Amino acid sequence: MNEKEMIEKELEKLIEARDAFLTYMDAHIPKDDKGIAFDFSQEPTLDAKRVYEHFYKLDYQARKIRGFMVAQLASKA
Repeated sequence: MNEKEMIEKELEKLIEARDAFLTYMDAHIPKDDKGIAFDFSQEPTLDAKRVYEHFYKLDYQARKIRGFMVAQLASKA
């Protein structure tokens, strides 16, 4: 697998982690009247451990992709 394919694979994982997080949010936080933004006015309670798990997966993938990109840019400098 070449570097471009590795980056594409990691980007797919990042998108999957983002989608999973948004699915969790959709299931636990109502939307505003327009149905677009989350409505936090009623201060919904979220499971902190689950929120952190989603954050960790997103953060891990972002840092992993950042490492690929920094290495790629450094090799071209």
